[in-house]
Parts: sequence; structure tokens; C-alpha cells
Amino acid sequence: MPKISQKGLAMPQSPIRKLVPFAESAKKKGATVIHLNIGQPDIRTPQIALDAVKKNNIKVLEYSRTEGSESYREKIAAYYHKNQIEVTANDIIVTTGGSEALSFAMGSIADTDDEVIIPEPFYANYNGFATASGIKVVPVVSKIENNFALPPIEDFEKLITAKTKAILICNPGNPTGYLYSEEEIKKLAKIVVEHDLFLIADEVYREFVYDDRQHYSILQEPSLANHGIIVDSVSKRYSMCGARIGFLVSKNQEVISTAIKFAQARLSPPTYAQIASEAALETPQSYFDEVKTEYESRRNLLISELEKLDGVVVAKPQGAFYCIAELPIEDADDFAQWLLEDFRVDNETVMVAPAAGFYATEGLGKNQIRIAYVLDRPTLKRAVHILGEALKTYIG
Repeated sequence: MPKISQKGLAMPQSPIRKLVPFAESAKKKGATVIHLNIGQPDIRTPQIALDAVKKNNIKVLEYSRTEGSESYREKIAAYYHKNQIEVTANDIIVTTGGSEALSFAMGSIADTDDEVIIPEPFYANYNGFATASGIKVVPVVSKIENNFALPPIEDFEKLITAKTKAILICNPGNPTGYLYSEEEIKKLAKIVVEHDLFLIADEVYREFVYDDRQHYSILQEPSLANHGIIVDSVSKRYSMCGARIGFLVSKNQEVISTAIKFAQARLSPPTYAQIASEAALETPQSYFDEVKTEYESRRNLLISELEKLDGVVVAKPQGAFYCIAELPIEDADDFAQWLLEDFRVDNETVMVAPAAGFYATEGLGKNQIRIAYVLDRPTLKRAVHILGEALKTYIG
């Protein structure tokens, strides 16, 4: 039998989706599964985006430009300007989701066996993108005890080698919800400039920042003009995960011209999705105000309810819509599977994402889970109740 590639064998399985067969089995047996495991918002997509596709009278569905339509990129640049990020359409490549933007970024700046330093826990797919590009992820540990704040700069310094090409952050963070402050961004800027590295920032949750805090983008930092790369997406901003539209943004034109070569291999981003995403830019600020208020309210309820559970430690998110909870157990993978296979309250159970898959360091996160608070408050409250009852039974 022909053999699978070593790269393919090394590709990590998604911690978010590996439990899906157990969830589907539970549903087939009549159980209700409350999904806390995946960041699929229940917020309505702006009607203006949906109408732009419904009312379009395209006669021939042509390729767009490889880097995305010019009108859309011009409007994206205007969106960034409103967020104090000064870029032009020529600094932007429209991609098939933020995932493709990250893949293009890694392919453009690093060769096989090069290294990227990432504070962990981090979005699990970073491992996959790095593996696909032959890049080594070098983790620097952030801790639940201090809310997953930026690790000391000395920790980064110790990890930099001749193979290091970039530092990658998610701001606000998935899976932690941590928001890097302007001071922390400036610290990272200093280190990447000193060591001639790139700073890649996944900023897809920019709109979702709580407690009157402000998001500070890496491209608001003047020293990062040649060092900064933003990965962005419409998925969570407009509740348009299925559109699969993202952006790669950099003022470094070598990065952009190189990434375009990778983009040419997929010819162009999808036309209808660009039409919907371009229309979504006209979404009024009131939409975001309401959504942010809703998520903040959900966060407050979730954290409050989790803190009532014996032995549970939870970090308070400052942005995005995820949190990490540490449970009084040894193996969250086993617990999460047991929840789906064997535990019910009024024929309901919950599906969570074991957090070990969000770490690169072996053994870390084994007793942690990630929770996405993308469901309404009554459902979240019920889910935490089920989680609490499950812990009592599981621990015995």
C-alpha cells in the first residue's frame, strides 16, 4: 500500500473537532449537545451582506484579481483608517479566510526548519499551518495564574536563534481572550526590530474588546512598518464564518509581492464572498455596539457561574469570546469524551474543547478546557450547571 507523507502524518488533529463523532453519536441517541467547543457565533449576519449576494445580477462568474478586487481592497483600507491603521489597497491581499492569510505569511517569511515563537496556549491551527510549511513552533509559556499575560521579554530572548523568523500573537487571543496592551505591543516591537524578525498578529477579534479597553494594532506601531504582518478575517467580525474571506496586511512590499505568488496558485478569492464582505463594510456601528454588549454580558455570566464551581480556576477574558478554565481533573480529553458518551442532565450534555491541543509543550493544558461563549445566556448558564454536575460525578 502506498505510504502517506511524513508531513501528513505529523499534521496535528484539531482539538476542536476530534470529538465530533462522539457528539454525533450522542445526538443520534436523542441527547441534546450544547456546543461550547467551537467559535461559531449565533449572532445574525448583517442583512446588507446577504442582500448584496441575493440582489446581484452577475451573468458570468469570473475570476477576480489574485489579490482581491480593487474596490474591496480600497474599502478595507478605509476600514483600517477608521481604526487608526494607515495602509493602502496595495498593502492588502484578500484571502480565502484568515487561515489562508496565515499560511501565506508563513510561506513568505520562513523556510523548512525555520522557527516561529508563539506564546502558548494558542489557536490550535497554528500548529497545523506551521507543520504544513515545515516550520518549527517554539512555544513561550503564558500562565493562567496571571490571566495569560505576555510572558517576560527575557523568555522570548532566550528562545531566539539563527533560525527564528517571527513572533506570532493573537490579539485578542484565541483561546484565552487575553488582550495585549499598547505597552506589551511596544515591547514586542522592540525585540523584533532588534533581532530583525517579523511580528505576525492575528487580529480577527479586533472588534470584541471589553471593559472599556482599546485594541492596539501592531500596524499602529511606526517601528513595525517593515516588520509587521496582520492576519485578519470577516468570519467573526460580521458572523460570516462561511464566507471564507480574510486578509493579509503588511506595509512591507516584499512580503506582499511574495505572498501574491502563493495566492496565484489558488487563482483568486471567491467572488460572491467578496461581494458579501464588501457590502458588510457598510454595517453600522450600532451593530458592533450591540454585539459587543451581548458578548460582554455573556462573558460576565459565564465567568461568574464557572467561579461558583468547586476547584475550577478560570482566566477572565478581555476580548474575543473564549476562555480557558482549569478543572480539578487530570485528563480533560477523557473528561470531554465521557461527557458526550456517558453523562446527561435531563438528556442534555455539553461539548468542550480540551486545551492540551492549544499548547505545543507536551503535558501542558491537560486539565484545562476552552469554552466559546457564543450561545445565549440561558444556554450558557445551563451548560455550566451541567458541567458542574458532571465534575461531581466524574471526580466521585
